Amino acid sequence: AGMVTHPAHGNRSGTLVNALLHHCNNGLSTLNDNTRPGIVHRLDKDTSGVMVIAKSDSVHAHLAKQFSSRTIDRAYWAVVWGRFEKNKKSGLIEAALGRSKSDRKKISVNELGKSAATEYELVEEFEYLSLVRLKLRTGRTHQIRVHLHHIGHPVFGDPTYGGRRIAWGGTEKKKKEEVQRLLKIMQRQALHAKTLGFMHPATKEKLFFDSDLPSDMLELLKI
Repeated sequence: AGMVTHPAHGNRSGTLVNALLHHCNNGLSTLNDNTRPGIVHRLDKDTSGVMVIAKSDSVHAHLAKQFSSRTIDRAYWAVVWGRFEKNKKSGLIEAALGRSKSDRKKISVNELGKSAATEYELVEEFEYLSLVRLKLRTGRTHQIRVHLHHIGHPVFGDPTYGGRRIAWGGTEKKKKEEVQRLLKIMQRQALHAKTLGFMHPATKEKLFFDSDLPSDMLELLKI
């Protein structure tokens, strides 16, 4: 978390690509422009988790095809605001997404946007927060964060999509102080790319990789 995937305006160094070029001695795929060698998919800057990087053009093309045909298995875990109603503890969020008209840096639900679908399932419920597992059917920018905000359960700690506004947990001073303490622990959105599964480009074997929850989310859940 906190690391930009590839260089762009305002982030020319300190990105994952900069680290990869050093680690792999420039041995990365070249199908993208020279600012994104090896990059098949991205994570938001403050989302933690597992990614796959292509070291050759043939592997990159094979993986990209799996992403475009939606045969990649991706599971995210998130801590979100609120508790889910009895008949809504799992479901499918379908809402088209596009650039916000009021803020071009944001994404919003937009009828004229691109179709987007996110599956969710409750893992554990707390007093005013919930741990959910999410699967992407599409891969739009900020998809999970915007979809969860759209259904009234913003990702806890998310500064862009309502996750730092205290609207749950009660109004009494003690509860507000508790929430403030949790927000201090979770300086970012509590969103983690936990599992990534794909077919190996050479052996055709189905592979799955799992990333443990990071320390900030573990501390949040513990409390």
